[in-house]
Amino acid sequence: MTPSPALQAALADTAREIDARFDILLAIPDDSRAGLYRAMRHAAIGGGKRLRPLLVFATAQIFGCDRDYTARVATALESIHVYSLIHDDLPAMDDDDMRRGKPTVHKAFDEATATLAGDCLHALAFEVLADPATHPDPFVRAELVFDLARAAGPAGMAGGQMMDLEAERARFDLATVSRLQAMKTGALISAAVEAGAILGRVPPEGRTGLRGYARDIGLAFQIVDDLIDVEGNEALAGKKLRKDAGAGKETFVSLLGVEPARARSRLLVDQAIAHLRHYGQEADLLRDIARYVLERDR
Repeated sequence: MTPSPALQAALADTAREIDARFDILLAIPDDSRAGLYRAMRHAAIGGGKRLRPLLVFATAQIFGCDRDYTARVATALESIHVYSLIHDDLPAMDDDDMRRGKPTVHKAFDEATATLAGDCLHALAFEVLADPATHPDPFVRAELVFDLARAAGPAGMAGGQMMDLEAERARFDLATVSRLQAMKTGALISAAVEAGAILGRVPPEGRTGLRGYARDIGLAFQIVDDLIDVEGNEALAGKKLRKDAGAGKETFVSLLGVEPARARSRLLVDQAIAHLRHYGQEADLLRDIARYVLERDR
């Protein structure tokens, strides 16, 4: 399925915006830190779906948020995502050689530089969010920092990665795999949608539909990832596939089977779109993103 024209335009605009902001934030200094900045740029600029920043933009536009504020928040979300990819690819974690169609950072540079590049992108995210240039209201900035920190830490992405490491040594049932992926993959996707609502000053009790949408597309995204790992093309994916089976990990596909997993991903996307029923055309981009999550091939 080809993305809708609106989604194609939004994907292209988001990629350009995020690359341009990283280009400025990661300008290479004329000193001995130059290699560190080159490694950060290697990971952050070019390639990738930019799904998380796109979700920030798509949610924030529902509430008419300032484009510059939104772009800064979207860049912070992507900084956390890129840091996680650098660290996940390290030999101590998933030990991958390719990411986004190019050598992983520890292959292009070295393990120490890759570790520091990830650390610095993690720090950069919170530096950007805490900067008054991101929003004039300190309470909005504080909530953005709090929510992203929670999504990235032991109750979210990092905790899910720890569970993923344990999955090589234990047999996980469907409920455990669902929890793992809701943390490892879903937490940052949810944080992206939440960030748009925070920028829009939507109170927590008014975010129920958006939270349901984010939860369901996060799980659908991971199921499709598992399907791509089994059926996909490495050249299109830009990374090594068929690793989970080799590592003995349980996935949605291994536990459910290919077609039931595909059916579950469709159900989740339908549910996600249903969560947006109280919004009109202003949420069409979020609906398009949900369909894109289902039909993507990388």
